[in-house]
Amino acid sequence: MASNTSAPFPLPIVDHHAHLRPGARGLEAAAKFEKLGGSHMFLATQNYVPHPPTTLDDYRTQFETTIDIAGKVEENTTVKVFPVIAPYPVDMVEVAKKHGLEMAEKLQCDALQLAGKYVSEKKAVALGEAGRAHFPIEAPMREAMERVLIRAMEVARDVGCPIVLHTEDFNEATYRSMAQTAKKVGIPPEKVIKHYARAYFPPASRHEVVPSFLAKRELVLKALEDKGTWFLETDYLNDPERPGKVLSLETIPRRVHWIGAMMDSPTMVEKLSTPFVKAPKKVYGLDLARK
Repeated sequence: MASNTSAPFPLPIVDHHAHLRPGARGLEAAAKFEKLGGSHMFLATQNYVPHPPTTLDDYRTQFETTIDIAGKVEENTTVKVFPVIAPYPVDMVEVAKKHGLEMAEKLQCDALQLAGKYVSEKKAVALGEAGRAHFPIEAPMREAMERVLIRAMEVARDVGCPIVLHTEDFNEATYRSMAQTAKKVGIPPEKVIKHYARAYFPPASRHEVVPSFLAKRELVLKALEDKGTWFLETDYLNDPERPGKVLSLETIPRRVHWIGAMMDSPTMVEKLSTPFVKAPKKVYGLDLARK
C-alpha cells in the first residue's frame, strides 16, 4: 500500500469507532471499507429509531440490533467487527422531559447493567458510548449524568472491559479529572477511551486516558509522532440524511494510502502499529491480524 512497494499492507486497518444501519445501507458501507483495505471495525451502538429508548426492552432491542449488524457484516465481508454497546448518555435528556429525571437515570443504569451482561457473554467488547452531554445542561441533569458515568465505570470494572466515553471536548484538566475518577472507581485509566478526540494533547497531558482521534489529516499527522496509546476513528454515522458524516467509513484506509505516499513502508508500519495493533492489544486484549 505504500508507494514504494507492491507488497500487501502487513497490518490490519482499523476504524475504532463507527456506526452502521441495519440492512443494505450498512453492508454497502462495510463493503467499501473492505475494498479499500479496511479489516477491523469497532461498531458502536446507536438509536435505530427516531426516538430514544424508554424501556429496558427498547435498549435490549437496540443492543441486539448492533450485535446482529456486526454478524451480518462478518457474514458478507472479511471485516471483523467488535460491538460496543451502552445507553447513549444524551438519551437521558429526552427521556427525562417525558418521564422525569429519576426514571431516566434509573433506565440508564439498568441499561448499563444489561450492556455489561452482553460483554460478559462475549457478544460485545466494551461499554460505549457512556459519559455525559457534549452541550450545556442544567445542574440536576449534569449531576445525574455524573452518577450514571460512575455507574458505567463500575460495570466496566466488574465485567473487566474498557469504557468508551462520549463527552465534551477534553483538555489536559479533563483528561486528568477523568483519570482520577477512573482510579477512584477501580478501573485503570488506560481502559478509558475518549471517543471523538478532535484536539491533540501529548501523552503526558492525557494521564493514561486513551484518545480515539478523529482521522482528520492534521490530527493524523500529529498522532503519527505520538509515543503513547491512541486509536483512529471516523465516527461514521451511516445516516442517509447526513452522508459521509462525521467522516466517511473509507477515510482510514485512504489515510493509510496517503501516509504511504509520504514515507517508506517500514516507517509507516512502525507508526501505524500503535492504533492498529498495539492499542487494541493493550486496551482490549485483542490480537488483530489481517485475515
